[in-house]
This record gives sequence, C-alpha cells and structure tokens, in this order.
Amino acid sequence: MKSKLEYIWLDGYKPTQSLRSKTMVRADFSGELADAPMWSFDGSSTLQADGSDSDCLLKPVHIIPDPVRLNGYLVMTEVLNADGTPHESNSRATIETAEDDENFWFGYEQEYFLWDPETNLPPGFPPGGYPPPQGPYYCSVGAKNAYCRDLIEEHLDVCLEAGLNVEGINAEVAAGQWEFQVFSKSAKRAGDETWLARYLLERTAEKYGLAIDWHPKPLGDTDWNGSGMHANFSNAAMRESGKEETFTKICDQFGKNIDRHISVYGADNNHRLTGKHETQSIEQFSYGVSDRGASIRIPIGTVEDGWKGRLEDRRPASNACPYQVASAIVKTTNEAGV
Repeated sequence: MKSKLEYIWLDGYKPTQSLRSKTMVRADFSGELADAPMWSFDGSSTLQADGSDSDCLLKPVHIIPDPVRLNGYLVMTEVLNADGTPHESNSRATIETAEDDENFWFGYEQEYFLWDPETNLPPGFPPGGYPPPQGPYYCSVGAKNAYCRDLIEEHLDVCLEAGLNVEGINAEVAAGQWEFQVFSKSAKRAGDETWLARYLLERTAEKYGLAIDWHPKPLGDTDWNGSGMHANFSNAAMRESGKEETFTKICDQFGKNIDRHISVYGADNNHRLTGKHETQSIEQFSYGVSDRGASIRIPIGTVEDGWKGRLEDRRPASNACPYQVASAIVKTTNEAGV
C-alpha cells in the first residue's frame, strides 16, 4: 500500500513566514516519525537559498495522520542547510529546550479572521460597509451573528481526528472572527501543533472558497478588535512553588526585555496593541491579576490556587510564529532565575 506524506515547512518570507508543503508517495510506510525520510526542496523559490546553491533540507519533527487524504500523513519539518545545520529561517531550533522537555507548558489562543476573496471582507460584512458594531458576535449563536460555523466545525473535527490537542473553539468579538486553542506540555510540540492546526484551517477554508487572514488588525484603524495569539505558559516553579514572588519576578524580567518579545510577536502588531480593545499599548508594559488590558495577565485561577499556575502574555499577534514566541518566553523566564 502506498501512503501520501505531506511535508510542511515555513518559508523564508519576512517579516511573516508562510506555510509551504509538497507530497511524497511512499510504499509500505509505517506511519512512524522515525521512518519519514529527510527530503529536500528548492530554496530559491521560497526565499531560503540562492539559485546557484538552492538545495535546502526538510527534517521531519512531528507527524500526524492526514484526516482528509486516504492513507495520508502530515509531516511537520524543520528547514536545514545542505550541511545539516539549522537554516536561518528555522526558529524552532532556537527554543532552548529538548524535544521531550516537559518543564515548559504552552497554550496558544489562536485568533483569526475568515476572509472572502471576492468582497475582500470577512463574512458578515456587507460590500462597502460594516455590520452592526461588535458586541453580539463573541461566543454567538444564530445566523445573524455567527458566520461559517460549518467550516469552523469541520476544522475542529479534522484537528481532533488527526490527534492534535486542540482544546476548544469560539466565535470572537468581531463578525467573521474565530479562535481555536492548542495546548502541549512541550514548547516545541505546542508550536508544531499550532502550525499544523493553521495548515488544516487553511486547507479546510479552501473548500469553502475562503481565505484565512492572520493579520493582527486586518480591518485597519477601525473600532473592531484585532487578532492575537495569547500565549499561556508555565514552568515547574510556577506550577509548584505557591509563591507570588515567583510570578512577579518573571513579570519584572519580561518588563526588562520588551524589545526581545515585541520583535518576534508579529508584524504590524503596533496596529493592534494600541491600549484599546483589551490590549496594552505596544509602548508600555504592565501586568496584573485578571487584567485583560495588561501586557501580561495573571489569571485569577493562579491566585485562587495558591499562586500555582500560569501566566498569559497577551501581546503576541495572530500572525506571530509560535516557535519564536516560545523561544523568547523560555529565555526570559529562565533569566528570571525561578
């Protein structure tokens, strides 16, 4: 029996990378990651190599069943140079944890807009105008407020069928805006699964003639919410110490490294982080308990559980790379010395 292996990678486009993929057909494939071979591609076509020396390598790092293709698999990969070293576009390799390290847990709240290529607007927006102001769309039900639920439900189903740890979905604050959440007890695995869920969303939307807009503020300077990718994270000390000081030390360390984080938290994020619409200004840093207008929110559950739990960095944009976000968060948290 022959299997279809879809190799997925991130290209070299800046400031925002795109997903790329191509299919390998293998006979008698076991379905195991260890049996997925290294592959190559033309890096000159993805801004990752010069035409005179164009071979880049694809190293499989995570594999799941393809929930749509018969005898198919989705293979998330890292891009390597021809000599086997990490390519400069390979941000997964910058995360300072081992593959099986379960010290850092990550949960990403991935927001996005569905987008109609014909109207160049989200579903629910009339041509040349706007629907009623935001308010009734968040976690809504009914055709007046919730748009394209069939697409959203199909995406959830295929993610779960593929074995991705998607923990929930909901309609978001603006019309045509939705969210899914991914959790993993591994920084690298959380990034893998978020990218694979993004890939499946893009592919599912194709069937409906819709695109996905990952821009943090696709509706421009309007009174409509932007899209984020809130990063919930913890390490062993946060989950076990039971000390408020553990969390304040980490937050204070984040405040000393604003540029490190903002530089990888998504292009055009300044249009979203304005101090309005449940954000802190990109020019300021703050943290607080249950404060959705802060840069970092300390969830009330963390406090009620005796200062054991997580933090939520609310600054990452919807188009941020979860690998880059994790890399910055792991580095800064480790520097806090907790």
